[in-house]
Amino acid sequence: MPTNEQGLSVSMVGQLKESLVQLSGEIHHMIHTLDTKETSILNEFDEIHHLFNRVQVSTASYYLKTYLAPFTDQFEVLSKAIQHLSERNHGALIAIQRNDNLDAHIHSGVPIHAELTAPLLEAIFYTGNPLHDGAVLISKNKLTSAANVLPLSRHKIDDKKLGTRHRAALGLSEETDALVLVVSEETGRATFALNGSLLPIRTNGLS
Repeated sequence: MPTNEQGLSVSMVGQLKESLVQLSGEIHHMIHTLDTKETSILNEFDEIHHLFNRVQVSTASYYLKTYLAPFTDQFEVLSKAIQHLSERNHGALIAIQRNDNLDAHIHSGVPIHAELTAPLLEAIFYTGNPLHDGAVLISKNKLTSAANVLPLSRHKIDDKKLGTRHRAALGLSEETDALVLVVSEETGRATFALNGSLLPIRTNGLS
């Protein structure tokens, strides 16, 4: 898990408590009805699974903003771009430089040095764009370069569904403190990698 986590806000603590109380209630109800349940309990397990996932994803989305805040003012731009890319199932790989210099860890792509905007990010990752296969590098509020090649994770990954983008995101996050955003081309799901961990985020609740 990522380290040096900052504390949760009062409102976020309230939301988490409410969600966890609901989750706890579902579990206790399931326990008390086990002896009298005559039908399959798979639906109850499925509901608990979905509730837990919502809590995890909501918390990860909160921390994403917290992790990025000291290093870029363009969180709203990033969240808008990620949401649009996710809706269209356009694969994306976006590395945000934090404290560590990344020059020794990536194979440089095409220099851009432009102001970071959502339309620019979306255009780069539009299918058919020659730059869309590599990673975009963001430093502070600038889109520094595109079509960068990131190091793949050296660790064994049990999830065989993870593609090259996710392995590259994990790889850079294992070697540096960079935060790497990923959008899956297959599912449209968005995740971020930090300190060798890959966490899902809720694209419709980032901003």
